[in-house]
Amino acid sequence: MKVAKATLKSVSPYSQSRPLQSEKNKGEGDRDFERRIWRERCHSNKAGDVFIPPMAFKNCLSEAAKYLSIKIPGEGKATYTKHFEAGLLVVDPLMLPLKRDDIDSEWLFVPSDGRRGGPKRVHRCFPVIHEWRGEIEIHVLDEKVLQTHASKDSSVLEYVLREAGSMIGIGRFRPRNNGFYGRFIVEKFELTGE
Repeated sequence: MKVAKATLKSVSPYSQSRPLQSEKNKGEGDRDFERRIWRERCHSNKAGDVFIPPMAFKNCLSEAAKYLSIKIPGEGKATYTKHFEAGLLVVDPLMLPLKRDDIDSEWLFVPSDGRRGGPKRVHRCFPVIHEWRGEIEIHVLDEKVLQTHASKDSSVLEYVLREAGSMIGIGRFRPRNNGFYGRFIVEKFELTGE
């Protein structure tokens, strides 16, 4: 099995929106509740270290492959989409040099049900990371994604990852969801393994 190691760097802020576990205290107002619990929206370990979940990158790649619909040479209308969905794994989080208690926040006036265009809006506080950089490992189970892309400059996997960083993104308010957060560039890409 081959492993693709990619060094990624943000080109826009990144915001997380992990589901909340806490409930309101008796008599606690909406704004006070948000002030108390907003850090729960961060993905962090027990030590309080913030990370980007591995599935953020796996889903980003799968969505980009589906969006791009690159046809497999010599296979008619077949695309690489299913090979990205079933043939790749990202198993380790990208650890950030941030503690949950030190992260910045931003207040937004958003739909109460989380759906764009919702009729009722409320104030919510979200974590925001202005810059990040790190390495992910993509385990390649289906080596069809390593075929050379039509551009001849890279594999299909590398091409899709680069496009994913600009068109799909990760986190809350990413380009795939009509936002502009969570965009990244690929600084380095290399394959290791058998």
